[in-house]
Amino acid sequence: MTCAPSKIVVYVVDDDQGVLGSLRFLLETDGFEVRTFRSGPALLDSLDDGRADCIVVDYKMPGMNGIDLAQKLRDRKVACPVVMITGYPDESISSRAAAVGVRHVVLKPHLEESLVFHIRGALKNDGAPLCTPGL
Repeated sequence: MTCAPSKIVVYVVDDDQGVLGSLRFLLETDGFEVRTFRSGPALLDSLDDGRADCIVVDYKMPGMNGIDLAQKLRDRKVACPVVMITGYPDESISSRAAAVGVRHVVLKPHLEESLVFHIRGALKNDGAPLCTPGL
């Protein structure tokens, strides 16, 4: 008996409902299973409900920005790759993101062209660990 391979699961966090819908469509069209969240705390509250192979986070969100969220994920020992998206082409965002383990930062105007590429690269480079808190 062989098991069918499961889809890659991507969690997406963005406070803009329109962006979430667009990213869901983009990623599902490319074969990913997608779960969306409107804030960092919503994602953190749901980590025990499932698994993710990669987490895509927006940089600028009210309350908790993407860098703070990435740090909280690392504090919880979530080991899967995080890809940050931003509309702000600021070098300091990339360096602060790198300091909390985010190796991929993608500018929003180029999401359709490169987000899938960066997700697959993050999974390949990081060994595609599942996001399981506390491990």
